[in-house]
Amino acid sequence: MPHVITQACCNDASCVFACPVYCIHPSPDEPDFATAEMLYIDPDSCVDCGACVRACPVDAIYPDTQLPEKQLPFVEINRSYYPERPEGVKLPPTSKLAPVLPAAEVHQRGKYPLTVAIVGSGPAAMYAADELLTQPGVLVNMFEKLPTPYGLVRAGVAPDHQQTKLVTRLFDEISWRRGFNFFLNVEVGADVSHADLLDYHHAVLYASGALHDRRLEIDGMGLPGTGTATEVVGWYNGHPEFTGLPIDLSHERVVIVGNGNVALDVARVLTRDPNELAHTDIADYALAAMRDSKIQEVVIVARRGPIDSAFTLPELVGLTQAADVVLDAEDHARVRNDLATVRDTFTRQKLEILAKLGDASAPITRPRIRFAYELTPARVLGEEHATAIEFTRTGTDQVRRLDAGLVLTSIGYHGTPIADLPFDDAAGVVPNEGGRVIDPTTGQRIPGAYVTGWIKRGTNGFIGTNKSDSLLTIHTLAADYNAGLLGEPKGGPRSVARMVHARKPDVVDAAGWKAINNAEKARGAAEDRPRVKFTRTADMLDVVEDQHKDLPLLQNLLGALRRR
Repeated sequence: MPHVITQACCNDASCVFACPVYCIHPSPDEPDFATAEMLYIDPDSCVDCGACVRACPVDAIYPDTQLPEKQLPFVEINRSYYPERPEGVKLPPTSKLAPVLPAAEVHQRGKYPLTVAIVGSGPAAMYAADELLTQPGVLVNMFEKLPTPYGLVRAGVAPDHQQTKLVTRLFDEISWRRGFNFFLNVEVGADVSHADLLDYHHAVLYASGALHDRRLEIDGMGLPGTGTATEVVGWYNGHPEFTGLPIDLSHERVVIVGNGNVALDVARVLTRDPNELAHTDIADYALAAMRDSKIQEVVIVARRGPIDSAFTLPELVGLTQAADVVLDAEDHARVRNDLATVRDTFTRQKLEILAKLGDASAPITRPRIRFAYELTPARVLGEEHATAIEFTRTGTDQVRRLDAGLVLTSIGYHGTPIADLPFDDAAGVVPNEGGRVIDPTTGQRIPGAYVTGWIKRGTNGFIGTNKSDSLLTIHTLAADYNAGLLGEPKGGPRSVARMVHARKPDVVDAAGWKAINNAEKARGAAEDRPRVKFTRTADMLDVVEDQHKDLPLLQNLLGALRRR
């Protein structure tokens, strides 16, 4: 009975290294690992040991006889990754194990143990902390401008993808380790500077991601009723910076320009039954808005044809099971034409799913999603509010208009410059070699400055891709430390805390985050939800303050018990 990897796969490759017969691919040493949409189990090589199930941080692996009905397509998706071969022949040989890059060794030197500041708290940051803390004595101080950690796992993963969010269980385990400290509600560049951090650490590692959307430069973008898909994601996920967005759901149609996974997420959430979303961690105000929504159709528009669709196969499978998805007749014809020429297995599977979609000319019986291809955005129409968007048929002068009360773009992300570090604006990354920040004018390393994640490599890969990427950066950092290339901190661990508290008195530590986390889960339990989020920073800080008020009482009770 082989096992099957399903839609929630996060690509962190824990299953690869757990497998005793090397039957899960691509592994981090293989060329297509960084761009793989998911990982795949070879059904002919799997020995049904279950090691991969135990290793998966998001519970994405099942025995093939126990698959949830909606995950059944992944039996064929896993199988199709592997080439056909004679019966009984297993590829690759089962005697081969996936090569494991060893943990970076740290040779302690100087007065203080290796102390690293990590800026950001998303997957790249947490995986980097994990690698550092494999070495005894290493200290990691993690800085995050919000009072809550975990970045886009908390604020970017769609609320109806709760399984993907299970990766936070792994992140919790990392944050509980000896040597790890949270400094939340602290913005590097505003509350403390890069120089401040470098004074008290051997190195500063930036894992701040790429949170800003690439902007669509056409007339009318900027009108009320226009925005970006990422802003809407932050809005319905309760990100404090997006709670006040004027998201208008009073019109019948939404148009999203771009057809990557984020576009699919937004379209699915905006057309989902609010009663289903009521059992997720969606922000309360967003749920209320969706209950009053008038949306009947979300159109996902692409400049190119179906064969070039940017969304992944797993997300398309999930979308078609969660929503009514349709195509115009002319786009059905494009799909058929592309099927006649496609060679790639997974692209063919995408096209085969698209070919089975319903016809957009059918009456709308519930909110639906429509894919539209070969349309190039030209301008947004409207005076005081967006009312429509005009396109040209790609490669022609033919004009196509779509009426819409909400126009969103989802055309990729772009990194944000980091104070006191160089920045490559064209690529949207900090210039680096193997994670070591480089001054592009001189080609010389900037002592003590490192990057990992999207701010290092650009906006590619998935949650788990950051694991192998962070490991490579930590190897570089450890090598520089061992070679004596990093400066010595001004003081020990307590000096860091004193400095931060002086600059930001309402800093939130691990105990404060735990109080917020527990309070959100308690609120959720009362409503049969995983959590009910606090969406205002002030409310989060009130919870932390209440926890601090209770601390002396608990300490007195413990002291009384000890004296008995």
